[in-house]
Amino acid sequence: MSASWLERLTAPRAPAGYRPGATLQRLARNLGVADLSRFSYREDGPRIEVRERTESHLLMHLVMCEFILRVPAHNQGTLRVELQHTGVLRRSGLACRLRGGDPVLFEALKARLGKVDAMLMPLDFKRLVIDCDEGEWRVTLEHMGASEVVNRMPALRRYIPLDTEQRRLLWRAFDVLADTLQAL
Repeated sequence: MSASWLERLTAPRAPAGYRPGATLQRLARNLGVADLSRFSYREDGPRIEVRERTESHLLMHLVMCEFILRVPAHNQGTLRVELQHTGVLRRSGLACRLRGGDPVLFEALKARLGKVDAMLMPLDFKRLVIDCDEGEWRVTLEHMGASEVVNRMPALRRYIPLDTEQRRLLWRAFDVLADTLQAL
């Protein structure tokens, strides 16, 4: 049976002009990595995976890459925390917000993250979420670089590369976050 016209209009769909995997290929060339599904930036470093996420706007869309770090948890419970830069014109710190889960575990994590604030401040991220569920910590970081802006009017497609300095800061942040979460 065919879907109704209302279902076709309201069903989630990819934005017009979206090329699945194209931004990941450019990021792979940018990083010099063959496979972004699960890689490590150094031999003894944590394993990272990358996936695309789209965000639609009027006559344009963004394709962002989410970097995901997974670390084993030691029976802590569940937690969802979001970190954001604070300050209107200049970054003045990091805000750590509880989005769900155990408040006691949140306070312990917040205290540990307070010690590594300086490491995360210069990193240009749009979204940083830390989840703990089913015996695993998962850090999802959406960087401002490693993204693509696609306009339909005027026609424009621009990839924003992950520059060398931000790449170094990203790898350092993942090292610090992996150590911080393993210590909890």
